[in-house]
Amino acid sequence: MNADKRFAVKGRSGFFWTALCLTILSTLALFFSPYSAVRAATHTTATHAAASATPTLVVNANQVLRPVTHVASGGLYGLGSDSTPADSMVIPLHPKVFTQMAPNGHQLPNGETTPGGDALIVAPKAARAGAKVTIRMPDYYPNFPYKWVSWSNWLSVVDGEVAARKAATNVTNIEAWELWNEPDGTWDTTNAGSFNAGWVRTYQEVRSKDTTTPIMGPSISSYKASFMQSFLTYAKANNALPNFISWHEWNQANVASDISAYRSLESSLGISPRPISINEYGWTNQVGIPGALVGYIAKFERAGVDSADLAFWNQYGTFDDMVINNNQPNGAWWLYKWYGDMTGNMVSTTPPAQTGLDGAASVNSAKNQVSVIVGGGSGTNAVTINGLNALSSFGSNATVTLEYVPSFGRTTAVPGTTILSTTNHTLNNGSLTVPINNMDANGGYHLLITPTNTATYEKIIDKNSGLVLGISNASTSTGADALQWSDNGTADHLWQLIDAGSGYVKIVNKNSGLVLGIANASTSAGALALQWSDNGATDHLWQIVNAGGGYVKIVNKNSGLVLGITNASTSAGALALQWSDNGTADHLWQIHP
Repeated sequence: MNADKRFAVKGRSGFFWTALCLTILSTLALFFSPYSAVRAATHTTATHAAASATPTLVVNANQVLRPVTHVASGGLYGLGSDSTPADSMVIPLHPKVFTQMAPNGHQLPNGETTPGGDALIVAPKAARAGAKVTIRMPDYYPNFPYKWVSWSNWLSVVDGEVAARKAATNVTNIEAWELWNEPDGTWDTTNAGSFNAGWVRTYQEVRSKDTTTPIMGPSISSYKASFMQSFLTYAKANNALPNFISWHEWNQANVASDISAYRSLESSLGISPRPISINEYGWTNQVGIPGALVGYIAKFERAGVDSADLAFWNQYGTFDDMVINNNQPNGAWWLYKWYGDMTGNMVSTTPPAQTGLDGAASVNSAKNQVSVIVGGGSGTNAVTINGLNALSSFGSNATVTLEYVPSFGRTTAVPGTTILSTTNHTLNNGSLTVPINNMDANGGYHLLITPTNTATYEKIIDKNSGLVLGISNASTSTGADALQWSDNGTADHLWQLIDAGSGYVKIVNKNSGLVLGIANASTSAGALALQWSDNGATDHLWQIVNAGGGYVKIVNKNSGLVLGITNASTSAGALALQWSDNGTADHLWQIHP
């Protein structure tokens, strides 16, 4: 720059068998990221392909998988009672199926002192959310693993449950009878005989009293090919095949191969395809963590699973560790809220591997919105969306809003999400790529892609003063100082953030069309900020860094210094400058539409 400027001076623990069998699973480290609740940047970019070394989730918006049904949004004991959790925390997630305790049951899971989640009591609550309920029949018993009493006792229990179900004429949303749970570890072969024979006997007892409600099984603790082959062969030979096939998943890397193995086995035995219910998923250190759960959602959608339930490891009334104090969301709740907001059709996604970065995507019926949930990666990642030119509402440009939710653990509330950027893209053969830098492996991310209509301008508000960034005297001249001022609606208070690649943006003033830079391209602390013609100088490039609490730092590429206000003033008219990042509040900004 050639402007002559002076420097300013600045002064379910109860589910024992599963836990016992699977403690060898690797744990996920928890790295916390700060929460923020506002928009962080708006960019415009000409899209280019992500570098081959960058892990990239590929979304094919023109390749439909199936209608949106939110298959992964159910839960085991997700409903504690008709009032817990609050309807306001359940309905927005659009759950499909809950698995709940047997009618009049006595199960005391996870150290609970009183039974909860009776299927017939919570069924109306599930119905209000558009969900169905599967009845877990052996949860009539208080202990887990279940303590076998006798065949006469068990068949009496079965008869009582069916009678209670038939008497509850107000309940019309029962998905299935689940005849047993985790028989590979909980069936007492010594006293009850083989599970296969026990399954047939129980199946026949249910069918003698209820000929219409579907039956689900075998609900083994994880997919085991030999167990499943023996079970299906015996059940088929005895006309006792379940309507729904079920098992549990604890490692998302196994989901695709397990489902493929089951479908091959099913076909080889001459059994017609059964809908699959993964009626427990998510290990103890994954529940409540969005980055650990999004891969399950993605893989269930791609594999065509009919329904899936989050595992129940802790307390009643938490929707499986997504709700705190009955009505407060944590990070995972927001991930499932984004998922619950999806409408239209699910579309194809391809992750770089079966572990790490993954996501699910939908296109609404109007074909003017692509929604993507993504997570599980760390560092630098990207999402490529192809096929936008096949959607009738899209032209040559698209706008991408990138949203983020942190995870502070399952018991810590997160009141909202952060919009990290809104980016205007020029499509390349109907495709665009969105980089996600400094990705939080435990957090969740959401991309919303819509047709671009007009440029988006935003206000840049200083935390310390509450004043907005503007230009002295609303000047349109190069070299005019940047300052803070009361928000009086003038155009110089509006800025457009245009993507410049490599994580940097240009900050363009609406009033003048000039870019924000530093006097004389200085690298010294105290150099004033001003507007200048966009001549390609590096002091015109800025990085937007999430600082938590809804604020960002605006860092100059040329100097590495942060944008602040002279003497940390709170007065209108105080000049903006660059300074070392020493933690003062004037270095923190909100970017609002």
